[in-house]
Amino acid sequence: MAHTPHELAAEFPEHVEKMKALKTSDAHFARLFDEYHEINRAIHRAETDIEPTDDFNMDAMRKKRMQLKDEIYGMLTG
Repeated sequence: MAHTPHELAAEFPEHVEKMKALKTSDAHFARLFDEYHEINRAIHRAETDIEPTDDFNMDAMRKKRMQLKDEIYGMLTG
């Protein structure tokens, strides 16, 4: 598969080491991290017509991705 946009390492390159540490030490962070990547890849598959979806579902997935990203960023900077 082609490069998936919006991967967390690309979004927050200055926090890559902290993300690695939190994935192993914080179960809540690890769950959010995995959920973010799952939905991000689903969005990418829909955008590239590998698994097309309707506009309503796409909008809901994008909102969920943004919510997860905001929560993850808060944990990285808090």
